[in-house]
Amino acid sequence: MADQNTKLDVQAREAAHSRETRRLRRSGQVPGILYGGSEEPIAFAVADRTLRHALAAKGAVLELSIDGSAATPAVLKDAQRHPVRGDLLHVDLLRVDLNVAIQASVPVHFVGDEQAPGVVEGGILEHVTRELSIEALPNEIPEFIEVDVSSMEMNATIQLSEITAPKGITLLDDPDATVLASITPPSVSTEADDGVETETEVVGQAPAAAEEADESASEDGE
Repeated sequence: MADQNTKLDVQAREAAHSRETRRLRRSGQVPGILYGGSEEPIAFAVADRTLRHALAAKGAVLELSIDGSAATPAVLKDAQRHPVRGDLLHVDLLRVDLNVAIQASVPVHFVGDEQAPGVVEGGILEHVTRELSIEALPNEIPEFIEVDVSSMEMNATIQLSEITAPKGITLLDDPDATVLASITPPSVSTEADDGVETETEVVGQAPAAAEEADESASEDGE
């Protein structure tokens, strides 16, 4: 859980066209918008490095200060990234009331996979669900939800209904329909592959055998 919020200083900007936005990005700035609550949306720009450090810090709440004004608590609502480089292209921040619960998505962290009997036997642990939807107070949003898979056997699955939510957290996904992880047997043995190769070799010899049969028939005819 977050024990303190992360400060983020940004600069207000005018809504810009695509060309001006590209210039902004080339200068090392990331455009963004703050919205929500009873106030009007505010467009802003922030240094790429400053933003990345703030988003990587612990806690979901940002104390956003625009042009040195009093800080406004906000959370990341959406982040657009370059499809190849992964650079931040635009961020949407949402104003929040620290006393009102909000919905958010948090990653799932699996622990104990190396001790799971199914994995020890050679099975493959598949992370079926990587994010969960939750509801909590802004300052109570966890960095991740931890799921212990150390007791999973071969061919076993673990569902959301089998885990207990941390205090103050409400899990919003369907508990009976959400599979978190499964352990499946290893892939087909090499014996089957060897059989395919042998069969391929036999089939590959068929034309040659047919040619020999034709030659024998010609010789008999002579």
